Amino acid sequence: MKIALASDHGGYRYKESIKKFLTDRNIQFKDFGTDSTASCDYPDYIVPAAKSVAAGEYDYGVFVCGTGIGVSITANKIKGIRAALCHDAFSARRPGRTTTPT
Repeated sequence: MKIALASDHGGYRYKESIKKFLTDRNIQFKDFGTDSTASCDYPDYIVPAAKSVAAGEYDYGVFVCGTGIGVSITANKIKGIRAALCHDAFSARRPGRTTTPT
């Protein structure tokens, strides 16, 4: 499994904790940015990450912002992407899914 990660400045710290989680489990990922808590334009990071998932370079994308709304809207503008705002484990598992990432 390969994961594309991206965030805005509001989600930067959480993205960094996700990176540690993935590293500890030997899950491959690429961090598309941002690289700090300085204010940024999140589409600069979300769009390339989402395009890489749509192109099949990565299996999943995890995009983080202060609310999750902006990054999910931005990701959904990319053809072939279906992003959802997940705020808990139940939402992330998506009931009815036929396969579950491990």
